[in-house]
Amino acid sequence: MLGYASLIERNWFVLRNFEVPVLPAGARPVRVLHISDAHLTPGRARLLSWIRSLDAIDPDLVVNTGDSIAHTQAVRPFLDALGPLLDRPGVFVYGSNDLFSPKPKNPTRYLWRTSANEHRRKIPDLPWEELGEGMTAAGWLDMNNRRGRVKVGELDIEVAGVHDSHIKRDRYNEIAGAADPAADLRLALLHSPEPRLLDQFTGDGYDLLLAGHTHGGQVCLPAFGTLVTNCGIDRDRARGLSRHPSGNGPAWLHVSAGLGTSPWAPVRLFCRPEATLLTLVPRIG
Repeated sequence: MLGYASLIERNWFVLRNFEVPVLPAGARPVRVLHISDAHLTPGRARLLSWIRSLDAIDPDLVVNTGDSIAHTQAVRPFLDALGPLLDRPGVFVYGSNDLFSPKPKNPTRYLWRTSANEHRRKIPDLPWEELGEGMTAAGWLDMNNRRGRVKVGELDIEVAGVHDSHIKRDRYNEIAGAADPAADLRLALLHSPEPRLLDQFTGDGYDLLLAGHTHGGQVCLPAFGTLVTNCGIDRDRARGLSRHPSGNGPAWLHVSAGLGTSPWAPVRLFCRPEATLLTLVPRIG
C-alpha cells in the first residue's frame, strides 16, 4: 500500500471539473483554472510535465493559491512549467511553504493537532520574492493582503486575497470592506480555508472563494473520506465545491486538494493530486 501511495497515486494527476453559477445573466461562461500546493522539489518531472500540459485546456483565468515550491531550486522549473499559462490573466497568493522550507516531522501528529503553531521561524529561507516576481512580471496579480481588478474577456472581476493565515501573515483589515456590487464577479483568494476568513469574505459580498492547503486530507479512507484538514474547516469540505456558510450560504467555496505533497510525507491515498477547471456560468433564477 505504501508503494502504491508513494509511486503511483502521488503521480496519478487528475483534472477536476465543476460548473459554478456565479455570473450575471447573459454572461458567457468563463473557464478558471485553479492550481495549488505543488510543493515543487527537484526531480518531479512528471508533475512538471503535467502542469505544462494544463495550458491545452484553454483557461480564461488562472488562480494559484500557494505552496508552489518547497526547495530553493524550484522557482525556475515551476515558472517554466507554467509556461504559456503565464500569458493568460492570473492571480496568486502565497502559502507558508513558499517562504519556509518543510522540516522533517512525524506526519501522524496531524491526527490530533494542526501545524499552525509550528512555524516559529521568522526569516524565510525559500526564494518567495523570486517566485512572486516571476508571476507578476508576466502580468499576474499579487493578491497577498491586497484588492485589485482583472479583466477577463468582457467581464470585470474584483479580486481580494490574503497571505497565509497558517503563519499569521493574513491581514484582512487591510482589504476589509464591501466588495464592489458593480463588478461582474467578486473573487476571493486564500491559501488556508480558515472559517473566520471565509466568513469575512462572505460578509463583504464575495461570490467565489478559492483556497488550497488541505491536500484534501492527502491520506483518506474509503467510506470515511478525509481524516484531517490541518486547519479549521470541516472534513466534508476539505476538497471540492461547496457553499459557505456550509449548506446554502451565499458564497461558493472551492478547496483544491492540490498537486503535491511535503517531501517528508510523499504519499497520497484515495486522494489523487489535482488541478480544477471551474466553468463559471450565469446564476440560476
